[in-house]
Order: sequence, then structure tokens, then C-alpha cells
Amino acid sequence: MIATVVTALVSGMLALVTPAPASTPQPAPTFTPSPQRLLGLIRAKFRSHRPPPPYITYTYSRKQNTDRGFPDFAESYTYHVWVRNLDRAALGRKVLIAPAMGFPEFMRPAFNEDRDPGPPTADLFEPAPLKPRPVSEVPTPEPLATQYKQIGSVTVTGEYDYYVDSVTVEGNLYHLMLRPIRDPERNRLREVYADKNTLELARLVAHDRLFDENVNKIYNVIFDEKLSMLQGVPVVTSIHGIVGDGYDGDGKIVDFTYTNIAFPATLPDWYFDARSYGQHTAELPE
Repeated sequence: MIATVVTALVSGMLALVTPAPASTPQPAPTFTPSPQRLLGLIRAKFRSHRPPPPYITYTYSRKQNTDRGFPDFAESYTYHVWVRNLDRAALGRKVLIAPAMGFPEFMRPAFNEDRDPGPPTADLFEPAPLKPRPVSEVPTPEPLATQYKQIGSVTVTGEYDYYVDSVTVEGNLYHLMLRPIRDPERNRLREVYADKNTLELARLVAHDRLFDENVNKIYNVIFDEKLSMLQGVPVVTSIHGIVGDGYDGDGKIVDFTYTNIAFPATLPDWYFDARSYGQHTAELPE
């Protein structure tokens, strides 16, 4: 009886000093922002790369079909463009049969206006203008600074222009379905795709417009825009557009591609003054 009691006591003491088996490490909890905050973070990430470099050069090609589905060669073309990002003033030259180039044309590329979309470094979160502004054939005459000045900073914690109706994960991307809170003509985003790890913008679906001068009518267009990073700057690389509102003419489906994108350190001032083109015919870029 005594031996049994001693054995029981020893066993109990060993149980007290024997360490418990190590538990399996648990992963740290993952921070999941709300849908609205997630959109705000994606926008803040995109805006963290702004302003873009002062100058951008690129080639863009526009392709469309006729209403019968055949290639529309008259409205399919390619341009080389040299842009001053500060005011989007640009020199453009149409690419003819190589190596021929067209006459210099003053441009001001923009989304949601009566001209071809661009430039690839445009602020895609910027609201569309209140009213479409006709492109001026003569750039603003006042001198413009070639260097950007930082006058302040803003920390974005949310997004108040859109409701986020849903967030799904598709491969390595977040896919956000958006609905404008107000003025859907100006708040043009409808879907946003962003890298799940970096929150860099990879693709978006946006509202745009087709200006049909033949019937003096504006049709709604949906643009599916794809982006990539170039030297730390997000740039649009392609746009697939579909015209709505019952439009059945030429160019119901239109595609733009942007290539040869570069950021030169400087460009001559006369590129952005149409009145100077005649004085520099021997110096036109190609």
C-alpha cells in the first residue's frame, strides 16, 4: 500500500514538471480592408506615382471596323505623339507608308472628350469635365514651367465618389465593381482590377463618349483599359471600346494600342506651339 502511494506521488510530480507538447504556430491574422477603403487604397497607390514625368512620347494605333464588319481603313490609323504632361499639349504626326510621316498636328489628348483618348499617363481617377471641351488648334500662349512643384500632400483613407458593390479575387487581382454615388457622366469608373499584393492598378472599365459629328450626337462608350508599369509609372497599354445607345454605324467596336512609350528628359518648346511648326519643318521629329 505504501509503495503504491509513493509511486502515485512520483508520477504526479513528473506530470507537473513535464512540458506540454509545442502547439502548431498559427499564421498572423490578415488585415482585410472594407471594400470602400480598399478602393481608396488602390486610388492612393495610383496617385502615389503622380505627377508623371514632364514629357512622354508614344505611338498609338486606332483600329475599327465598318458597320458590316470589314476593316475601316479610313478611320484606322497610327500616330507618333510628343506630349507635355503639364497641360497635355502635344505634337502629333500621322504614320503614313514608312518612312513617310504626315504634317505636324497640334493635339491635346484626353479621355471623355471629342478626341482620341490619352495620354497613357492620364489620371484615370480624375472626373470627366463638366462639358466636353473642343480641342484648341493653338496651345495656351502663357509660359508654362517645365518643372513640377510640390505644394502639399493628402492622405487618402477612403473613396467617396463610388459605392463598391462587390469585391472578388480573380487569380492575383482584386476585382471591384463600382457604382457612382453621383453624376455617372463625370465619375466614369465602373470596374477596377488591382494587384492583390501591391494594389497597383492593372485594368479598369470606364465610361467614355463617342462624338458623332455627322448627326451631332454623343453616344456612351465603355472602355476596357489595360495598364502596365514603366519605370515606376503606370501607363495605359490598350483600350477596347464598345459604343452603346443603339449606335450601329462604323466603329461600334474600336481598339487603341499604345507602344514605344518613353519619358524624354526634355522636348523643344516649339513642339507645343502650333504657330511655330512652319518655322521648324526641317526639325520635325519622326
